Amino acid sequence: MYFKQIAVEGMGCLSYIIGCPLSRSACVVDPKRDVQEYIDLARQNGMKITYVFETHVHADHVSGNRELRSRTGADIYYMEGSPVEFEHKEVKENEEITIGNVRLKFLHTPGHTPQSMSILVTDLSRDNDPWFVLTGDCLFVGDIGRPDLAGEEILDEQIDNLYNSIHEKIGKLPPHMEIYPAHGEGSLCGKAMSAKLNSTVGFEMDHNSLLRLDHDEFTKEMKQGFPERPKSFTHIINTNKKGAPLLERCPVVRDLSPVQVNEYIDRGAIILDARDTAAFGGVHIPGSINIGLAPQSANWTGMVLDPDSDLILVVPDDKAYDYMTKQLHRIGYDNIIGYLYGGISAWQEAGLPIRHLWQISAEELAEKLKKGNYDYFFDVRTDLEWKQRHIKEAKHLPLPRLLKDVPGIGKDQEIIVTCGIGYRGNIAASFLQGKGFSHVHSLAGGMKAWINAGYPVEE
Repeated sequence: MYFKQIAVEGMGCLSYIIGCPLSRSACVVDPKRDVQEYIDLARQNGMKITYVFETHVHADHVSGNRELRSRTGADIYYMEGSPVEFEHKEVKENEEITIGNVRLKFLHTPGHTPQSMSILVTDLSRDNDPWFVLTGDCLFVGDIGRPDLAGEEILDEQIDNLYNSIHEKIGKLPPHMEIYPAHGEGSLCGKAMSAKLNSTVGFEMDHNSLLRLDHDEFTKEMKQGFPERPKSFTHIINTNKKGAPLLERCPVVRDLSPVQVNEYIDRGAIILDARDTAAFGGVHIPGSINIGLAPQSANWTGMVLDPDSDLILVVPDDKAYDYMTKQLHRIGYDNIIGYLYGGISAWQEAGLPIRHLWQISAEELAEKLKKGNYDYFFDVRTDLEWKQRHIKEAKHLPLPRLLKDVPGIGKDQEIIVTCGIGYRGNIAASFLQGKGFSHVHSLAGGMKAWINAGYPVEE
């Protein structure tokens, strides 16, 4: 049996290619949208991809299932009853499919979505007993799938389903059986997933705190806060239900002159500036949103920008452009008009308006706090980060909340923003600038810089 786990850094998406080189067949489970890696792996091992299995309709990334079918002819499978509108096939509870020496058995494990499934995998060349289970978004390493994405009206039903799926299906498997989930650290489909990419049934049942709760305790825990639902999730769900357009049908990428970019801005296009915080702070196009090149770029884009936005990118080079467009396509942000040719220098040379987002040093911030010479100071990190340590004078305003509810304060008042290392702070500060706040600073280097400079924090 051939088996490989493929991780999308930053987004925490995990997919799998499983096959039998002897029979020259393979399947892909929960594919990312950019599918070349699966095709290359199959070819390198003398296999052809003949099946694509989805453990559920995903909310956090656009599937590459139709992309794979268009390039390999593979059939696409979901659990029966899944709300999928394009051509596909269905499997039923306990149904089995054999691919050479590989046997797949499908378990209905609802809870994250009503039609979620897990897949028992057996290597028949070794034994008739299943070797491991792909748990989709039912059970993660150190966490479980969030049950709230299917809607508030069926939340109680989803919580019951999730509890039963874990304890009556996954939990009844042999303790030594390995589990491979559909997500890991970085995903927004759970609360606190481990960075470890696989585990065993026994270890999770013994050490995953959520699995040790009784039904009432579990229900109470599942009704408490989950990570903020990004703007992109509904769009991604609908795209996956209808079937994602092939990437070759996405708008043709164009290099745009400053004059063309300015014309598109007048028509409502959004400037996504993917440069680093210092470069953006020095000079940028008015109204730009700064989401720097990073593994988590897609998640934050999904938080900040509407999925139907027409986007123009400002990037340092062609490599950065290719990286950012791949990230955007993974979450279905396909309306990429192009990029600013010649970068920000060309914009300046054209004599067009510019803005600055001044970075404030830890030393300067300490002096301001000492003198009380500021209006508002926001820390946009998560609740956990805030509780671990924070600056005494800061007010906690997590970034997802800030993006959802713009502070009702004077547009001319000074706002200082901090985060962990400056990345989220610049997202927040650029967002506030775009909303008309004229006097915004971001702490250069964030809390890391503050702590390294030796300034005090509260724990």
